[in-house]
Amino acid sequence: MRLRLALLVATLLLVRPALTGGARLAAQQASPYVPLEHWIMPYVEHLITAGVIDDPSPLTRPLRRADVLRALEAADTLRLSVATTATLHRLEAALATGQRGPHVRIEGGVGAAAANYARREPLAAIDSTGPRRSGPGHGTANADLDLALVTSHVVAVTHLQVDTRLKYDADWFGKKDRVIAGRTAEAYVDARWRFGDVFFGRLDRNWGPPGIQGLLLSANPYGLDHLALAVGTPKVQLQAIATQLDDRDSSGTVVHRYMMQHRLLFTPGGWGLALWEGSVLSGTARSFDLWYLNPLNAGIVEQWNNGGNVNSFVGLDFQRRGAVTLFGQLMLDDIQVDRAVAADKKPTSYALTVGLEGGVGGGPTAWRAWYTRVTNLTYRNEDDLQVPLYHLLGTGRNFDDYDQVTVTLGVLPRAGLLLTPELTVLRQGEGDPRQPHPTVAEYPTTATIFQGVVERTLRGALSGTFAASGRLSFGFDAGVHRITNFQHARGDTRTRFLGSVSLSYRFRHEGALP
Repeated sequence: MRLRLALLVATLLLVRPALTGGARLAAQQASPYVPLEHWIMPYVEHLITAGVIDDPSPLTRPLRRADVLRALEAADTLRLSVATTATLHRLEAALATGQRGPHVRIEGGVGAAAANYARREPLAAIDSTGPRRSGPGHGTANADLDLALVTSHVVAVTHLQVDTRLKYDADWFGKKDRVIAGRTAEAYVDARWRFGDVFFGRLDRNWGPPGIQGLLLSANPYGLDHLALAVGTPKVQLQAIATQLDDRDSSGTVVHRYMMQHRLLFTPGGWGLALWEGSVLSGTARSFDLWYLNPLNAGIVEQWNNGGNVNSFVGLDFQRRGAVTLFGQLMLDDIQVDRAVAADKKPTSYALTVGLEGGVGGGPTAWRAWYTRVTNLTYRNEDDLQVPLYHLLGTGRNFDDYDQVTVTLGVLPRAGLLLTPELTVLRQGEGDPRQPHPTVAEYPTTATIFQGVVERTLRGALSGTFAASGRLSFGFDAGVHRITNFQHARGDTRTRFLGSVSLSYRFRHEGALP
């Protein structure tokens, strides 16, 4: 009850000026977000990586429609290839609106797909059982309807989807005993003004290098409703989110679970730097303590001073744009400084990502190479309910005890056709964030990384998407996985092919509000 009251009060206090402040508000136009899974996003990320357009929101996703459109319109087309220019104009047409004042936008689509695995990500679909189980092959159908009400400073969006794939997906926590599974992909009210915005609802987010799952906040969990706040300018901004994780049952008692994250983001010139932290709280009668809900407090300091039972994380995001862009993310979970007693000998918990990217020749080609590592006990805590999992899905990464090297190349050989060859090496230990935290007696035999037998996967793949027009699009992914120590059985080597194809048709209508 206290959480609901806090969210309601915060929403009313902060949204009210946007609704009633007319003359007091600066002319900062509200705009819906472009969902991370929207068909235009692979093209937008390719153009950013290739240096064709500026990143409207470094180290933060999703992007706003208006910001992406401005970036596309500002591109210097004189130096671009014919295919890149034509693709850029196709994206502009998809995002442009002829409505100047308050309006309603309706988008929808129907589609069909086929795949020999059920998960969203091929690298999450390696094994027959276990955390990376692939699920059954299937042919599926889907449809969606996206409704947006846009005024000068407030946006309301709801996006309904039905998709028969969900009932095969091991990550889907909803009903699976029906022919058609459905979900609300986005549902939010967002109020924006010149120096910030307030958001409440459901929307996939990612903090950190774009296109790579964030270490503590990513698009990995389905349907994470949250309250979000951003205050500042595009160059200096305080960002915060607060959410209620799913309740758990412990020995017949319901345990409430909450998470907050906030960060301070600096993006001067070609630099991007963000300092952030997160806290996961739980308890049988616990509410969202206001000292953690306060975005201007340091959660780890509040934990020390209030003696709270909390799992704390701190992190850093960075980016230096140039002909070759350097990017990365670091998260510290638990680092023991003292080694005086047995409890101090817990293995270090951390995670990191570091990489390089750039473009080649007028926008048709972009490349990226990156390395990531998540140690064995990252995300886990002595209190097994204080893990950043939502319905057993990581709010950041869905796996730990692994590292990965990935190299990709993005190519635009013709208008609307984006091809992406990929080479990945993945090493996965037997650790998993859903496992219980080891006892103090088990610390000496607990590895910092690569617990037990390490499963190794070499993936070579080619994926692509073709936007034949603003209405019709086609996508595919074809990859060969060479897996050594399959399912952590030493000496068992397998070769698997994972592939998917999809086809979709979309429509859109806009009109002024009466």
